[in-house]
Amino acid sequence: MATPRKAGIPLGVMKVLDPRQLKPDSMEAERIMTVLDETIVKLEITRLIPRITGSLDRYAGMLGPEITSSLLELQKLSMEIQQLHTSPGDAKTIRAAEKHLKSSLRNILRLFLVNPLLYHGLKFEVRVRESPADAFIKAFTEFRDSMLERLLTTPDEEREMIQFMKDISLQVEKNTEVISALQAQLEGLIQARDEEVSKKDKEIENLKTTMEDLAKNCRTEIRLLMKEGGKQKKGDEEASQERCARLKEDIQHLGTQFSALVLKHRASELVLRMEKCKTEREIQEWIQKYDTDMTEKQTTYDELQIAYNEEKEQLAVLMEKHALLIQEYTLIEEERRILQEKAEEAAREEARRNQAATCIQAYWKGYFVRCKYKSLRKKGKGKGKGKGKK
Repeated sequence: MATPRKAGIPLGVMKVLDPRQLKPDSMEAERIMTVLDETIVKLEITRLIPRITGSLDRYAGMLGPEITSSLLELQKLSMEIQQLHTSPGDAKTIRAAEKHLKSSLRNILRLFLVNPLLYHGLKFEVRVRESPADAFIKAFTEFRDSMLERLLTTPDEEREMIQFMKDISLQVEKNTEVISALQAQLEGLIQARDEEVSKKDKEIENLKTTMEDLAKNCRTEIRLLMKEGGKQKKGDEEASQERCARLKEDIQHLGTQFSALVLKHRASELVLRMEKCKTEREIQEWIQKYDTDMTEKQTTYDELQIAYNEEKEQLAVLMEKHALLIQEYTLIEEERRILQEKAEEAAREEARRNQAATCIQAYWKGYFVRCKYKSLRKKGKGKGKGKGKK
């Protein structure tokens, strides 16, 4: 059996695993990922809204008046729509109410997206039980990751990746089939050998039993003849010489028969022993042939096992690289988030300083105008007193 070909890693697969390819290189791809990320955030906010509206007094200080009023309006619209659905009403009215509810929800999502820090704070503050929305958000997140991977992968690289995975699957299936066939063949040979050995053992046992039975029968016949001869000799001591001679002739004749039977059975025993030796030689040849076949099959199996271990090691290396890339991507995303938070904090500080400067300038202008006005009033009073004296 030929050794299976070692599967190589295509160049396109290594390009997909390159850390430099983690960021989409086109404006359309970045826009797609931005839209997907915003959608995920909106879904998570929508999942938190029922819990927030249920405890609105608790979170009112954190939310602010604008978001609180929008949530109250959303809660009111939801109750109105529930009443419209429970009681028979005009379909046009229901559609208008649903449209108004959607508009209010979009406004709330816009307010949360404008203030991402508020959303992150509520995400850790509000405890929400598991619901079907979590499964949908998780599935949408997986869709976002899959879309990112599709955007990072060129068509040629994707085809190479698919072909590579198909080759690995086919090779694993072939190896499994070969191992199953070898195991089935091994079990069949072992069973055939056991059956053959059992059959030969039964034949040998039968031959031994037959030989023992024949020897017992001969000894029994001899003992019986000797007993009969002794009895006749004791009982017929006074018999004639003719009868004694006839008995001697009978004894001689029986001895001749006994010798012939012994020779006959010795010859059959020799034949059986030769057959036994021949059978043992055949069994030894079968065992040697079986050992040779098993050695060849074991060598083939070892080669297949080595190829399988090499492919398994390659797969483990790829999985380790994938885990490292995911870890690096997480670190990059964390650095981006920190930079964004610092920029937002600097913008808020700049706005606060501008507002303070505007307030100081307005206060100074008011103070300056009041001082001018007081000096003008004093000058006007002085002129009026001078005219009165004239």
